[in-house]
Amino acid sequence: MTDHARILALAERVLRLEAQSLLDLCPRLDARLIEAVELLHGCTGRVIVTGMGKSGLVGRKIAATFASTGTPAYFLHPAEGVHGDIGMVARGDVVLALSNSGETDEVLAVLPAIKRLGIPLVVLTGTPGSALARQADVMLDVGVREEACPMNLAPTSSTTAALAMGDALAMALLDLRGLGPEDYAALHPRGGLGWKALFKVRDLMHTGDAVPTVAETATMKETMEVMSAKRMGMTTVVDAAGRLCGIITDGDLRRHQLVRGSLLDHRAEECMSRHPRRIDGDELAHAALSVMEAHAITHLIITDPVGRPAGVIRLQDILRAKIL
Repeated sequence: MTDHARILALAERVLRLEAQSLLDLCPRLDARLIEAVELLHGCTGRVIVTGMGKSGLVGRKIAATFASTGTPAYFLHPAEGVHGDIGMVARGDVVLALSNSGETDEVLAVLPAIKRLGIPLVVLTGTPGSALARQADVMLDVGVREEACPMNLAPTSSTTAALAMGDALAMALLDLRGLGPEDYAALHPRGGLGWKALFKVRDLMHTGDAVPTVAETATMKETMEVMSAKRMGMTTVVDAAGRLCGIITDGDLRRHQLVRGSLLDHRAEECMSRHPRRIDGDELAHAALSVMEAHAITHLIITDPVGRPAGVIRLQDILRAKIL
């Protein structure tokens, strides 16, 4: 076997073993998982995640996932915990401890303080009969048959399994809390999703005198004067009651010029596009962008409850807000 073939074979073995370690967790999902989720969901303080070494690194990620999906959490390094940081733990918290062996000295050392405060302990371990597991209020077995390491030593499959179980807990909590895209975005204000989900149409639309409007009986000369003055590349067209009945864009002017010749003596109602696309002001700006892209247009009209133009949102407004 060539070096390249050996590398590919090893990589495939790792992926298959780690994937199998996740599938092996599924039959173990039982009442203990429900109990763990209920403990975490009922937490009135914060979820304190702790672990040493590779388990600690996985724990940091789990704590970050909890925090970003609506469950207040932070990571406590157990070695620092026994040197004073345990003071950050308070009644009302829940501790989630990770240890594949369940015998990690630094993790066991913080248990007396946790127990003294009466704080519930959820444990993710690969050794159900371990000292840590025996101290748990809820123990979740994340043990694996084999590490992906060729020597069966380096934490690989085991850390993958623990990480995935942490994600399962976080997603169950997300669902119980009813977290929606806007809630998620509020926790990620500088993220792409956050940017998309925080801006609504009404945050970006032009309103009041900025909205170009002409009567359907207006001459095209008057219409073009309004379009030139408002500098939006379009104007709404309204009926006698002020209700939206059409739109005229720069593109409409070009198309009608080619067909009709001079437009100055025509009326707006003769040149407008009827039934213009509308959107509600409470829709996300990202939804407005999707409508524009789907129909190859650059403007959407927002109307009030009786159908009068209340605002205009342009493609360039959305792009300027960096909603891509």
